[in-house]
Amino acid sequence: MFKATVRIVLRPSILDPQGKAIHHALHNLGYEAVEDVRVGKLVELRIDAASREEAERIAREAAEKLLANEVMEDFTVDIEAVETATA
Repeated sequence: MFKATVRIVLRPSILDPQGKAIHHALHNLGYEAVEDVRVGKLVELRIDAASREEAERIAREAAEKLLANEVMEDFTVDIEAVETATA
């Protein structure tokens, strides 16, 4: 069993209004050192696969086909082995 963590962020050329709003709010709270904010998504998938490579392939395909909009977003996939729960 593997856990895939898919991190999805807007491409740098895409305007991030939510990030701008958070940036403005942080400055209003006195966090002047914060220079930029970008907001993204984090998706965790538990994948029953025979190997790390197969789990990564499944997670990448899921991100390409459904989780990320490849026109506007970039994604990364991290895979880690996890213990399966026994009943």
